[in-house]
Amino acid sequence: MVAIDRTDPMPLLLAEGVQKWYRTDRVAVHALIDLDLRVDSGEMVAVMGPSGSGKTTLLNCLSGLDSIDGGRVWIEGVDLFAMSDAARTAHRAANMGFVFQAFNLVPVFTAAENVELPLLLAGTPQKQARGRAVEMLDRVGLADRAAHRPGELSGGEQQRVTVARALVGRPAIVWADEPTGALDTHMAEQVMDLLCRLNREERQTIVLVTHDPAVGARADRLVRMRDGRLQSDEAAARHDEDRRSAGAVRR
Repeated sequence: MVAIDRTDPMPLLLAEGVQKWYRTDRVAVHALIDLDLRVDSGEMVAVMGPSGSGKTTLLNCLSGLDSIDGGRVWIEGVDLFAMSDAARTAHRAANMGFVFQAFNLVPVFTAAENVELPLLLAGTPQKQARGRAVEMLDRVGLADRAAHRPGELSGGEQQRVTVARALVGRPAIVWADEPTGALDTHMAEQVMDLLCRLNREERQTIVLVTHDPAVGARADRLVRMRDGRLQSDEAAARHDEDRRSAGAVRR
C-alpha cells in the first residue's frame, strides 16, 4: 500500500489499494489487485502490458468512468469515490480530458463544433466556447481545418481534434487510451509529437495506455502491468527533445 505522508504535498493523482472485479453468473475476474499509483502534476506516464493485463481497466477506474471494489483514488486531493455518481461525473467533466483510439467525434459537426461541445455542455456561453475551441485548434496545428467535418480530415487530424477537445476545458489530467492505435506510423508520430509538446511546454499531466513500445518510450515514466498488478514503474527513455526541435508539430 502507498503510505500517505501528510507533510508531503498531495500528488495530482494518488491511488491506494485499488481493487476491481468483473463478475458474471459463471466467472469472476480480479481485474485490478491492490493497485497503488502516484502521478505528480506535469508528468507524462505510459501504461503498458499484454492484452488482458488491466491497462484500460486501470484508466477507467482511476478516472472514475468505472467503479472500484476497494481502495481509494484521489484527484487533486479529492476522494473520487467518496462522491455521489452525479458529483463524480461533474468533477470528471470539470477536471479531466479524454482521448480515445476511436476518436469519438460527432460526424456532422465541424472540428470547431466538436471541440466546443464539452464547454457548451458545461454551460459556457456559445461565443466564448467557440473562441476557446478555435484557439485550441490553433494550438494543435489545425486552425485552418476548424470548419471541416471529421470525414474531411485524415486520421491524424481527427485525433488532434480529439486532443483539442480533451484540453479545451483546461483539465488537471488527460487520460489517453491507445491514442495512436488506429493510426499509421507517420500519423502516430504526429500525435505523439503533439502530446509530448503539450506536456513539455504547458506541463499538461497525461496518463496514456499503449501497446506500442515506441510510444511508451516517449513518456517520463513507464508503468508495466500484468494480470491486474503493477509489475514495474520506472523512468522511460524519453527522447523526443533529442529528435525534434521544441514545439515542432508535423502536418
